[in-house]
Amino acid sequence: MERSTGSNMQIQGQRTQSTAIVKVQQEPSIKIEPTVGGQLLRKLFQIIFFVQLFLVSILVIVLTIRGLIYAGSTDRFHPKQWYPPLLVSTASAGIVSFIWQSITFHCPSKTIKAVFWFTPLLTCAVGVLHILIGSPLSFAAGTIAILSGVIQSLYACWVNSRFDYASKILKVSTSAPPYNTTTFVILSIITCLVYSSFSVTGIGGATATGTSLDIVFIVVILLSFLWSMQVIKNMLYVTISRIRYMNFACGVDINTRAAFYDTVKHLVGSVCIGSAIVPVIGTIRGSARAINLVAGDNDEFLFSCADCYSGFASTLITYGNRWGFVHVGVYNKGFIQASADTWEMFKRVELISLIDSDLTGVFCFLSGVAVGSICGIVGGTWELIIHKGYATEVSIYAFLIGYFMCRIALAWQQASVSAYYVSYAENPQSLQFDATIPVRIEQLHRFQV
Repeated sequence: MERSTGSNMQIQGQRTQSTAIVKVQQEPSIKIEPTVGGQLLRKLFQIIFFVQLFLVSILVIVLTIRGLIYAGSTDRFHPKQWYPPLLVSTASAGIVSFIWQSITFHCPSKTIKAVFWFTPLLTCAVGVLHILIGSPLSFAAGTIAILSGVIQSLYACWVNSRFDYASKILKVSTSAPPYNTTTFVILSIITCLVYSSFSVTGIGGATATGTSLDIVFIVVILLSFLWSMQVIKNMLYVTISRIRYMNFACGVDINTRAAFYDTVKHLVGSVCIGSAIVPVIGTIRGSARAINLVAGDNDEFLFSCADCYSGFASTLITYGNRWGFVHVGVYNKGFIQASADTWEMFKRVELISLIDSDLTGVFCFLSGVAVGSICGIVGGTWELIIHKGYATEVSIYAFLIGYFMCRIALAWQQASVSAYYVSYAENPQSLQFDATIPVRIEQLHRFQV
C-alpha cells in the first residue's frame, strides 16, 4: 500500500531518530551526562543508602550477639523455636518465587487468572490463622487480612474482562527474554535470601530482650529492609528495561552483563531515589482511586474531597512512577525527570487510560501477596504448634520476606512490560510492535462511548 509524502517524511524522521539512539547505545557504557544538581542528588541518596546499610548491618550483628548471650542466661527467648520457622519460610519464599516467575513466563494467561482468584483465598487463610492465634495484635492483623481478601475477590470480579489483554501484553513483551535473565533472577533471589536471613537474625536478637528501645531497633531494621529490597528489585528492573527498550525501539540486543555493569556504575543513586519515592506515591494513588470508587457522585462534599485528593495523587504520579525507570536506564536521566518525561509522553499519545487499566502491575502485586501469604502460613502455623507467643510476629515477617522475594523474581517481566509501553509511546508506527496495544485502545474508546 502506497503512503503519502507527508507520512513517508514522518516515518523517515522517526527512523532517523531511532538510528541515532542505536548509535549512542551500541557501546555498553552510558554517555549522557546529568546536570550538576542531578549528580549531587544521586550521590546524596547513594551515600545515604550505603551508610544506612552499613550502620544497620552493625546494629544487626550487635543485636544478634546480644540476643544469643541473653538467650543463654534466661528462658524468656528460645532461638531454636524462633529462628527455624522464619528461616524455612525465607527459603520457601525463594523457591516458590523462582518457580512462580517461570510458570508466569510459560503460561501467562493461566497464572494471571490463578493469581486473581487464589490470592484472596490465601489472604483470608492468613487472616484465619491470625485469629486462631488469639492475641489482640493477631486478631487485628487477621481482621485486616480477611477484609483485604474480600476486597481482592470483589476487585477480581470487577476486572475479569481485562485478563485477556493483561496476558497478551505480558506474553508479547516477555517473548524474547534477555540473555542470562534466569541467572540474574537466581542471583537476585540468592542475594535476597542472604540479606533476609541476616536481617532476621537481628530482629530475633532484638526480640530476645524486648525493651522499648528494641522495638525501635526492629522498626529501623524493617525500614532498611524495605528500602533495600526495593533497591534490589529496581536494579534488576532498570537493567532489564533498558535491554528490552533497545530491542523494542531499535531491534538492538545489549549484553546483559554490560547493562548491569552500567546500572551499578552510573545509576545506583537514581535507583535509590526511585525506590524511596515510587512505593509512597503508588500507595497514595491507589488509595485515591479506591476513595473515588467509594465516594461516587452522590455526596457532593465527599465527591469534592475525593476529587481533590485524586488530583493531588495525579500530580505526584507525574514525578514518580515505575515507567520512569526505563528512561533512567536508557538515557541516564534523573529519576524525577525520567518519570515526568515518560508520563508526559503517555499523555501526548493518549496512553494514560490504557496504562491505568493495565493489570500487569496489579498481577505482580497480588503475586507478591500470594507468595507472602504462603510464607506467612508456613511460619505462623509452625510457630502456632511449637510456641504460640512467637506466631504473630513470625508470620508477619515471613509475609514481608515472601512478598518482596516474589516481586524481585517478577521484576524482569514487569520491566519488560514497562519497556514495551515506553518504546511504543515514543514511536507507535514502529514495525517492531504488533496490534496488541492499538486493538486495546480501540476497545477502550468503544467502552467510553
